[in-house]
Amino acid sequence: MKIDWSEYVGKTLNITMFENYGMIYDIKSEAPLYEIVFKTGKLVAAYDEGLMLEAVRESRTVKIFVPNSSIKCVEIF
Repeated sequence: MKIDWSEYVGKTLNITMFENYGMIYDIKSEAPLYEIVFKTGKLVAAYDEGLMLEAVRESRTVKIFVPNSSIKCVEIF
């Protein structure tokens, strides 16, 4: 199934990533814990290769490119 992302441009997306990019150290078990990583932002463009989001971090606007191969799930608001 192919989604036409153009109808969602301007909407806020919360993307769950396939990869576990985040890592924290659990003091109790003395082992690293991997966190599921989310990317959240306004959809500003959709390409064959992935989605471009725009988000504000520390009072700065940043663009985030998320490749299709990294997307596990998308919530649309």
